[in-house]
Amino acid sequence: MTLSGDVLQASIQARLTTLRDLALPIVQTAAAAGLAWYVAHDLIGHPKAFFAPIAAAISIGIAGQQYLRRVFELTFGVAVGIAVADLIISGIGNGVWQVALVVCLSMAAAVLIGGGSLFISQAAASSVLVATLPGSHNGSRFVDALVGGAIGLGIVVISPTNPVRRARRAADEFFAELSAALDQIADALERRDVAAARDALGRARAAEGTLRRWGATVGMGRETAMLSPPYWSVRARLDDYAAAIGPLELVVRNARVLGRASVRASELDPTVPAELPAAIRALAQAVRATQTALDHPDRSAAIEAALRAVDLASNAYALDAGLPVATVVGLLRSAVTDLLVALGLERSVAVERVRAAAGVRADQADY
Repeated sequence: MTLSGDVLQASIQARLTTLRDLALPIVQTAAAAGLAWYVAHDLIGHPKAFFAPIAAAISIGIAGQQYLRRVFELTFGVAVGIAVADLIISGIGNGVWQVALVVCLSMAAAVLIGGGSLFISQAAASSVLVATLPGSHNGSRFVDALVGGAIGLGIVVISPTNPVRRARRAADEFFAELSAALDQIADALERRDVAAARDALGRARAAEGTLRRWGATVGMGRETAMLSPPYWSVRARLDDYAAAIGPLELVVRNARVLGRASVRASELDPTVPAELPAAIRALAQAVRATQTALDHPDRSAAIEAALRAVDLASNAYALDAGLPVATVVGLLRSAVTDLLVALGLERSVAVERVRAAAGVRADQADY
């Protein structure tokens, strides 16, 4: 297959993967729009109930990407904008200055209610539609928006996207990026390749972005699991992810500084003990083990992998106690301490485990 064929195949595969991931939201949106139209048009009897399916589709469209608080903001922002516009236009009619006035008053009302930026902007957009589209101004469109938004939110709560699956995908991206950055740092240090060490530093910085995305996904998942009965049982797992993210942020920071230290070591030290890059690779392996361990009660394998990195680093320090090596060793011990905390150990226990693995007395170091 030619290179262009490979690229095309990869593009098609990526699109199919995206379609698979969005299959549930697409079905939810279609069902909510149809049900909202049925309720507003057929049951309530509004002949022009187009705001109902619009509100339903909007509420589900944003629910897959935002915290539920923002979903409520958007849904009720639509309703407020419609209500204000209906009230004003019914009294003053349509026109240029009427549109401007309606937008101004809708946004002011949204601010007075206490809505956020999404609420305010949605109120403005909805008021423009009401002011410019023909139709009755008897409050029916306000009711339609509430019906559509409520149905959309109801469907999201009853049958949401699996919050654990989404969190795991985001976690996989983070752990893969961080472990690859550590492996790259180890390779650069082993070859004393300054350019490669700088590239590895850039990759360590990129891991911060994947961690933030994972944190946002976990936050949304916890809200979903709290409100959605089908996923009440996964709240504990999502809480475990949330508890691990804080210490892992410190691990990433240490990895970033470790990348900078490897650049300096490559520049200043003509040789480094082979145990030093081996220790960084062991830390990368411990990170990969943590990825699996967070889903299981027994995390001993990941803990032992992390302590193995400390042991190798201590051996490197015994062979070369110079400043470049000592700096890398200290950063690695700190990263392992934070990784153990992410794995569920109390910080005091993690510190003692690292000290024991390093052969350091309790009064000689602090991580």
